[in-house]
Amino acid sequence: MKVTIDGQEIEVAPGTTILQAARMIGGESVPPAMCYYSKLKGTGGKCRCCLVDVTKGSEADPRPMPKLVASCVTGCQDGMEVASKSSDRVKEARKAVTEFLLINHPLDCPVCDQAGECDLQNLSFEHGKLQHRFIEEKRTFEPEDIGPYIQLHMNRCIVCQRCVEVADQLTDKRVHGVLNRGDHSQISTCVSAAIDNEFSGNMIDVCPVGALTDKTFRFKSRVWFNKPFNAHRECTTPGCCGKTTLWMFGNEIQRVTARKDEFHEVEDFICNTCRFDKKEVSDWVIEGPRKFEKDSVINQNKLFGKTENVVIETEKGILMGRDVDRKKISMADIDYNEKIDGNPINTKKNG
Repeated sequence: MKVTIDGQEIEVAPGTTILQAARMIGGESVPPAMCYYSKLKGTGGKCRCCLVDVTKGSEADPRPMPKLVASCVTGCQDGMEVASKSSDRVKEARKAVTEFLLINHPLDCPVCDQAGECDLQNLSFEHGKLQHRFIEEKRTFEPEDIGPYIQLHMNRCIVCQRCVEVADQLTDKRVHGVLNRGDHSQISTCVSAAIDNEFSGNMIDVCPVGALTDKTFRFKSRVWFNKPFNAHRECTTPGCCGKTTLWMFGNEIQRVTARKDEFHEVEDFICNTCRFDKKEVSDWVIEGPRKFEKDSVINQNKLFGKTENVVIETEKGILMGRDVDRKKISMADIDYNEKIDGNPINTKKNG
């Protein structure tokens, strides 16, 4: 069946969601997603960042959908037409959702280890508003220790529940989950138990914000100072692919993560042994440097393409105004006939 998104037509299989179809097309038509994760079942429909406008339901029923729909959980229909980037309604809705996500979020990007590769940063940069209307006190949580490898910053959490799903689907002994309801919802182990299983580190990779970070990398460096290299090793842990990205500073491996695709989703999950224990160059077969995304914050000041010359067109009115202002500042038309202490101060008359 055929689906049209922002004027671009694509043929998809039955059961494909609008978000999946948009990702097949690529480009700016792809809606942002903070909770959906293609590698994890049951994700999506929580953050509402991926809202789109269905202007035509299908060939059988061409009526538009009355409300914006979440593209990650809405299936495609034959003949469906969708407006994503081209819809003003969608843009305003995404701005509103971004504003809601930032209501309780702390302004600590300068000290957050996720800065530079944070999905919320990217979302705020594209859809955020300059004005902040929330004047009430922000919701905060007490720090909780969940083990030696993972740092939990609950104040940064947006409750996307990706970490819960990855623990459910990769392990058989999940010890954390969502406690409480509404604005008081939080990720916790309830009794401050350590999250200790061989794949717990993948919670860090799937977290879209800085709520779950690597304790072994804590405050060591900013991610844009590291150079990422693709590497692999023969891992004996069942379920681990052994293919990683090494974040290096000189000859030092400061952090190990799973490889991610263009949508910031891991290609294959890795074990804690690869992630936390193998920090020597001799432990890995390094394949080569990993390419940056074009719009990556990490890629700032590292331009690979030819840059265009910036031309600043100054308005003629401003140029005309400068001459007038210059006369006012110099006061050339003012005749100084006054005297100070009996001495005239007019330079024309007194040399």
